[in-house]
Amino acid sequence: MAKFITAAEAARVIPDHATVGVGGQGLAGWPEEIAIAIRDCFKETGHPCDLNIKQGCAMGDWKEQGITHLGEAGEGLVTKWSGAHIGSAFALLALARENKLECHCLPQGCIIHLWREIAAGRPGLYTKVGLGTFVDPRNGGGAMNDAARNGDKLVELVTINGEEYLHYLPFKLDVALLRGTTADENGNITFEDESIVNEGMSIAAAAKNSGGIVIVQVKNIAKAGTMAPKDVRIPGVMVDYVVQCTDPMKYHWQTEGEYFEPAFSGQIKKPLDAIENMPFDEKKVLCRRCAMEIEKGFVINLGVGIPADMAKILNEEGYLDYVTTSTEVGNFGGVSSALPNFGAAYNAEASVDHCAMFDFIDGGGLDMTCLGIGEIDEEGNNNVSCMGTRITGPGGFINITRATPKVIFCGTFMGKAKLKVGDGKLQILEEGRIRKFVKHVSQITFAGQFAPKDQEVMYITERAVFRLIDGKVTLVEIAPGMDLEKDILANMDFKPEISPDLKQMDPGIFCEKWGGLGAILEAKNR
Repeated sequence: MAKFITAAEAARVIPDHATVGVGGQGLAGWPEEIAIAIRDCFKETGHPCDLNIKQGCAMGDWKEQGITHLGEAGEGLVTKWSGAHIGSAFALLALARENKLECHCLPQGCIIHLWREIAAGRPGLYTKVGLGTFVDPRNGGGAMNDAARNGDKLVELVTINGEEYLHYLPFKLDVALLRGTTADENGNITFEDESIVNEGMSIAAAAKNSGGIVIVQVKNIAKAGTMAPKDVRIPGVMVDYVVQCTDPMKYHWQTEGEYFEPAFSGQIKKPLDAIENMPFDEKKVLCRRCAMEIEKGFVINLGVGIPADMAKILNEEGYLDYVTTSTEVGNFGGVSSALPNFGAAYNAEASVDHCAMFDFIDGGGLDMTCLGIGEIDEEGNNNVSCMGTRITGPGGFINITRATPKVIFCGTFMGKAKLKVGDGKLQILEEGRIRKFVKHVSQITFAGQFAPKDQEVMYITERAVFRLIDGKVTLVEIAPGMDLEKDILANMDFKPEISPDLKQMDPGIFCEKWGGLGAILEAKNR
C-alpha cells in the first residue's frame, strides 16, 4: 500500500546513482513540487546525486518551471540526461554545453515504447525509426555533446533477416517520478484534470518490474473504494509513495499556459467561436497553404510551432469537422492547441495514452502531418533538433515522418525577415539574416534519402513551395510579389530543381479575408 509523504521526504527516498524516469509533456504530468524538493535536498545535503534522468517530451514551461530545476543545483545532481525534446530545461542545457553531464536525444515514440519493453522484461526496442538520422550510430547515436559521445551508448545498429534496424537498449529503472490528479487511500491514481493521458502507467510498470520505486504527486486525496476502476490510470499496487501538492496553483499546472482549462481535460466543450483566430501575418499564410493539402477524412498530426495553428485555420474556415486533428501525446479530434498549451486540445473526442498513440503513428495510421522547418538541404534533409549550441531534440518528429504518407514541413523561408502580407501578395520589408535552405544540415532529423518512395514530402514557406521529387528538392510554387532570382534562389545555398510547371501560390491566402478553403477541398472530392 502506498505511503503518503511530503515532497521533502520524497526527495530523501531517491537513492544516489538512480535512473529516474519522468512522463508527460510541458507541465502536464510534471511533479513540480517534488522536483524543487530534490534540487533543494541536493543543495543542502549533496544527495541524491549522480542521477540519470530519462524523459520523453519537453518538461517545463520554457521559463522557470519544469525539469530545469534539476540543473539549478549545479554539477553533480544529474550526470546523465536523455530525452526526445529537452529544449525547455535551460539549466540542464547549460550543464550539457559545458560537458558536465552526458546528453542524448532519441525519438519520442522510441523512448515511450521502450518503457513497455523494460516493464515486460524484453531485450529493448527494435525498430527502423531513426535510421539515417542523427540517432543512427553511424551518425552519432543520439549523442548531443562530447560527454555523451564518450559515454554510454543508448542505441545500436543491428541486422535482422538481412534488414537494418536500430536496437534501443533497455536499462534498469530505479525511480518513476510521476503526477496524477487524485490518489485514493490505497494509492490508486486518476488523471481527471490532466490535459493528456501520459505514459505514467508504462513508466510505473517499468520501475516496479525493475525493483524500483514509484512516486506520484497529486492534487487530491480520496477515500479508498470511491473511485471508478476505469478512471484509475495507475493502480495502487504500483505506487510506493504519494505526495499531495501543498499549493496546486503554484506546483500543479495543467499546461504551460493554463492552471486549469476544463475543455482540455474533457469536463466541458468550449464554443468554437470562443477560440481565437490567428492574427493576419505570414504565419497565417503558411497555415492556410498547409490546410489546402488536407482531404476529407484525413487524420492529421500537427507539430509544435507554426504547424499547430493550422487547427485554428480549419476552425475559422468552418472545416474542422472535415478532418481529425491529433497530437502525438494522445488526443484525437477537437482543436489542437499551439504553445503555450501544445499537446492539449480543446474539445478532444478521445484521449488515449501516449504509448498507444505512437503505436498508431508508427504503424502508419496518420494520413498527413505538418511539422516545422529548421534547416533544409539539397537532399531534402530537415534539421530541427540542434542549431549550433541550441539543443532541442527531435520530439516525435522522427517517428511521425517515418510512416506518414504525406509529410509537410512548414516554416518561414528566412529567419528574422520582416514581411508584409495583404492585397493578395507578399512584400519583403527587410531581408532575413538566417538562411534555412543550406548546403548541408548540421544534424539530420528527417533523412530525405531514407524517405519511402511513395511518401509525399513538401516544404511550405510563405515565399515558395517545394516538393521532394526523385530525391531532389524541387520548386513548384512561388508567392505573388516574389522575384524568383532575387527573393528565392539568391537566398538558398543550393539551387533547387525548378518544376517546368512552376505555379503562383493562391493570391487569396495573402488577403486578410480568405474563405477559399471550402472550394479547394470540395474540388478534391468531386
